[in-house]
Amino acid sequence: MKKNLNLLFAVSLLFFGTNTFAQNPKFHIYLCLGQSNMEGSAKIEPQDTVVNKRFQVLEAVDCDNLNRKKGQWYTAVPPLSRCTTGLTPADYFGREMIANLPEDVKVGVINVAVGGCKIELFDKDNYETYVSAAPQWLKSTVAQYDGNPYGRLVEMAKIAQKDGVIKGILLHQGESNTNDTLWTKKVKVVYDNLLKDLNLKAESTPLLAGEVVHADQNGICASMNKIIATLPQTIPNSYVISSSGCPDAADNLHFTAEGYRMLGKRYASKMLEISKISKN
Repeated sequence: MKKNLNLLFAVSLLFFGTNTFAQNPKFHIYLCLGQSNMEGSAKIEPQDTVVNKRFQVLEAVDCDNLNRKKGQWYTAVPPLSRCTTGLTPADYFGREMIANLPEDVKVGVINVAVGGCKIELFDKDNYETYVSAAPQWLKSTVAQYDGNPYGRLVEMAKIAQKDGVIKGILLHQGESNTNDTLWTKKVKVVYDNLLKDLNLKAESTPLLAGEVVHADQNGICASMNKIIATLPQTIPNSYVISSSGCPDAADNLHFTAEGYRMLGKRYASKMLEISKISKN
């Protein structure tokens, strides 16, 4: 009898052993991409540095100043993009999510964003042409992702998928594509590539796109919001996050820390509504 049990155990390990460390369905992961407002331009304030360990960030670059290594998880104390960036919508998205999810659920984000970039930077088939004609300051930022931010996002996402489940994509981009009527189609190219490269299904991977600084804050790119509003016509499982009333900086292009907090919570509110998961 004992010999039979040992044989059964050995067979079980043979067939199921590879799943011993299967992804945790209660670790919800979100991909964050875009330009400077997703990268984070507002100064990090003391209140922003107190973070529940259930909210994690997968570092996308090596940051010696933060004692963080690329491809490893850390408690999501800002900065969440690169080593010296500021507060982003992702910060308070994650906080709001864990505040409203069961206590055994964790939330992780991967933030790959490049200030001043067009959405073309994330087109995996055409980004090299775009970068080759870009100014040196943008090339310098792109170089921190080994010249391919989209590739780095996918690389990190595949690492993350070993630990949890990708539940959605957060986008904040558009300022550099202001009045570009093809923007929604360009976003769809990026979205479809992410789905394919990460083996995700559109119906279970919502895309949340934030408005740029709103006209009510005198946003200099506010006209882009009319185009962003049409995104759900091109990507059915996409949602637009309003920036109305979110305070902005003196440049009328970036949000203040409070603006990022508000916007991040709005992303979370929509994601919670979509996922229909709550503490109760």
